Amino acid sequence: MAIYLDHNAGAPLRPEAAEAISRFIAETAGNPSSVHRSGQRARRMLELARAQVAAIVGADAGQIVFTSGGTESNNLAIFGAVTASTRRRRIVSSEIEHSSILTPLLELERRGFEVVRVAPDSDGRIDSARVLEAIGTSRDSALVTLGLANSEVGTIQDLAPLSTECREAGAIFHIDAVQAVGRISVDVNALGCDLMTLSGHKLGSPAGIGALYIRDSAQFAPSIFGGPQEAGRRAGTPNLLGAIAFGASAVALVRWMPIESARVATLTATLLTRLCEAIPGLKLNGPLNGRIPNTLNLTFPNVLGESMLIALDLAGVEVSMGSACAAGAVEPSHVLLAMGRTRADARSSLRISLGWNTTAEEVARVATIIPDEWRRVAAAEPVAEEASR
Repeated sequence: MAIYLDHNAGAPLRPEAAEAISRFIAETAGNPSSVHRSGQRARRMLELARAQVAAIVGADAGQIVFTSGGTESNNLAIFGAVTASTRRRRIVSSEIEHSSILTPLLELERRGFEVVRVAPDSDGRIDSARVLEAIGTSRDSALVTLGLANSEVGTIQDLAPLSTECREAGAIFHIDAVQAVGRISVDVNALGCDLMTLSGHKLGSPAGIGALYIRDSAQFAPSIFGGPQEAGRRAGTPNLLGAIAFGASAVALVRWMPIESARVATLTATLLTRLCEAIPGLKLNGPLNGRIPNTLNLTFPNVLGESMLIALDLAGVEVSMGSACAAGAVEPSHVLLAMGRTRADARSSLRISLGWNTTAEEVARVATIIPDEWRRVAAAEPVAEEASR
């Protein structure tokens, strides 16, 4: 059986979510918008799931809007904020955001908005002072949108100090917390954000379900129309099955996260130590501390990342490069390039992300398999020529 170490892309289904799905199928619930008995039972199930998801970030149930996933939530937040701020034309973000933030911002630039992208330091940290400088005092900023934890290198951003300044400047403050929730403690009130993106399949639910937290006082305009669902903020019949599974995963997180995070952090540290001992010149991308506890982004010397990825997959270890594929060619990670890594180093990097079902036995096996595969690939590969292309 393959060893799955790509939890930042999506976590395996939790037993609690699988059990909730089985119950749902057996009960064959109706449409939550229907007034008959089956519909009202479905409504109760949906609202229970909403409260369960709200609890993992300290929100009220009525502040949670269910979506199809993190990408939709980010789009809903970005376009909802700029549509509500009709006269403001500046958006502040960073160079290392997920593509579901970067691509909508490119579209808004095409429409005439000004987008300021703050560069990170070499560890992937965003300087709050530079964000505040970008917001400015001219009251023309509509939105500040930043990730709480980077999906590729795991760096945790200190975003709470921005909330007061955003509010005083009249800018909507959106946090993409997809990679942070479930790995560290997240509280919308402590962070002071107006909007927050969540994703179910990062936590052990099926893909296709997410949520957007919307503060009661936040300016927000819907961008999907056609019905009164989700209090008029996102039209369309909700994914009831996904919401129920998301809620079940949220309950499991509340119960297990303190133990789970500590266990995963220990496994990740053990793996890093053993790999560094076995692979001379191995480099960690991102900070040693101030990183979500499950993530390692590593630059392997004298190999191409895609060659290592394939070799490890054939050896039964599933990891990722954390980069985009286009036209059959793997592009260097925009995150690593923004952090100052060379194209060659970016092309030689892999992301390893552990999760709720990773075991100590798996980590011990991987700590042997990865160095073995690295030595084999390095001996066979003309990496210097390939990485410079």
